[in-house]
Order: sequence, then C-alpha cells, then structure tokens
Amino acid sequence: MKYAFSTLGLPGTPLTATAALAAAHGFDGIELRAHPEEPLHPGSPAAERTAALRALTAAGVTVLGVAGYARVAASGADDPVLAELRSLVRLAADLEAPWVRVFPGGTGLPRASADAHATRRLRAAAPFAERHGVRILLETHDSHPTGAAVAQVLDEVAHPGAGALWDVLHTWLGGESPTESGRALAAHLGYVQVKDVASARELTPLGLGAGVLPLAEAVATLPPDGWLCWEYEKRWYPDAAELPGQLAQGREHLERLVSACSRDV
Repeated sequence: MKYAFSTLGLPGTPLTATAALAAAHGFDGIELRAHPEEPLHPGSPAAERTAALRALTAAGVTVLGVAGYARVAASGADDPVLAELRSLVRLAADLEAPWVRVFPGGTGLPRASADAHATRRLRAAAPFAERHGVRILLETHDSHPTGAAVAQVLDEVAHPGAGALWDVLHTWLGGESPTESGRALAAHLGYVQVKDVASARELTPLGLGAGVLPLAEAVATLPPDGWLCWEYEKRWYPDAAELPGQLAQGREHLERLVSACSRDV
C-alpha cells in the first residue's frame, strides 16, 4: 500500500514545503488541491507546473491526484463543465498524476437527472483523459455519497477513463458499510480518502484513529497495491489542530491498519 495526504490540510503552503513534509514523514505522494487560492491550479502557467514537478520529484514525492471542483451531475450547460474537466486533466498530465478528482454536485436534482448529467459528461471527457494518461474519478460525495450511487453512474459510463474515488466519511454518513462500499466500487476504484471525526454531527477533523470512522474495515476491503490518502480538512475547519504535528502518527496508524489486514489474510 502507498500513502498520501491532501494539501487541503495545509492551505496555501508552498509545494516545496509540502513535499518536504511528505518525504520527512514517509508519505509517497500528495493529493493536490487544485483551487485558485492554492499555489498550483488549472490557471497556473507552464513554468510553474514544470517547477512544481521538478521540486516534487527531487523530494521523491509524486502527485497522487489533482483534486478539482468540477461538478459533473449539476444542472446547467455541459460546455463549461467539460472545459473545466479538460483543464484539470491537462494539469494532472503536466504533473504526471494518474487521477483527477471531481464531485457529483447534483444535490437538489432528481436522481435520474443527476445521473444522466454525470454519465453524459463523464462519457464525453473520459476519452480525452485516457489520451492524456489520466483517469477522472467521481468522488462519493454530496448527491452521490455511497459507493452504490457512484457505481451506478460509472457502470453507465463504461469507459476506463472514468473511475471512482472512495471518501470513507461520505459512504459512512450515507449509511453504507465498508464492505458494501468496497464491493460496489471494486471495479471502478482509483484510490481511497481516509479521515476521522468524532461523530456524524461533529465533523471537525481528528487525527487518524481518534474518531469513529470504520477505517480498519475499509482498508480490509482494498487490494494491497492501492493508495490511501489522508484528507485532513483543515481548510474548512480552521480551529482544527495543525496537520504537520500529526503526520508521523497518521502515517504510523495507516501502516498499522494495513499490517493488521495482512495478518488477517
């Protein structure tokens, strides 16, 4: 298993500092939050992308994925969504990242309409992503929080350029067990986002293992050569503890979870 953390936990931090933290604490990669308020995003010029890749490579750290904010199941015209998807794919390709994260974003729509929007847009964008060596991952989130809901869309898309990102928090909030989520997403899975919280009503991020999420059960469903990415949502919870002081413990906790699964096989 390989380990990463999201730059969402280090809002605004220069990539050189993020890469140094990842390398120092045994993380193999980072998930890059691709937002204009961050150092690198789809509007960044080529020189900045090249410099970022050079710095990350020098630190021995890869970009696991580009976490974008395109909402493929939302209402509205297709062209702006597809343009956003293409820009995220180009950024991922420039950073040699295999995956792009997108949201459903169909909250408030009838499920059939949201599914149709997501299916149509992902079908249109998936071949472009595949040509660039990138896979667009639909996250279990907002209107499609469960593995079953995301898998239903991806079964219809039926293209290798589209897959799933399993956010363990949202499938849990959606009432789906890790076994059910893992089974639903197995044919589509890119990687898994892990995190921890105190309860379904208190979502301030905690250190891994300090909360109630069924992380061990989720990890037990995964292939041994996959990626686990710690998404510590410091950006949305400024009063949460700082991430750097927790990285060593978090990395050790992930390794314990994986080792326990290996012993149980």
